[in-house]
Amino acid sequence: MSTLRNKVQLIGNLGNDPEIINLESGNVLAKFSLATNESYKNKSGEKVTDTQWHNVVAWGKTAKLIENYLTKGKEVAIEGKLTSRSYDTKEGEKRYITEVVCDEIVLLGK
Repeated sequence: MSTLRNKVQLIGNLGNDPEIINLESGNVLAKFSLATNESYKNKSGEKVTDTQWHNVVAWGKTAKLIENYLTKGKEVAIEGKLTSRSYDTKEGEKRYITEVVCDEIVLLGK
């Protein structure tokens, strides 16, 4: 059961082109948003689609793969873990963000 702790698997489409950051250390960071859709019928019988947006980050070899092959709209399956962090804005406000740290990615679609 320990392999199931903090494990996220998502299939969705990139909401934007990945942002690639080459750090001074030589490491590569990729950041992008992923949209997942869920459809259901409401009380009136109408189909409703609910879209959830996920912030995704990837490092190293996974980030290089993302840099070379992914663009806005591409369908992918990702696996990783949830992380939360906080930061201070220039105005001194504390902000919180939850991200999926991707360690595996599978390219889907065409």
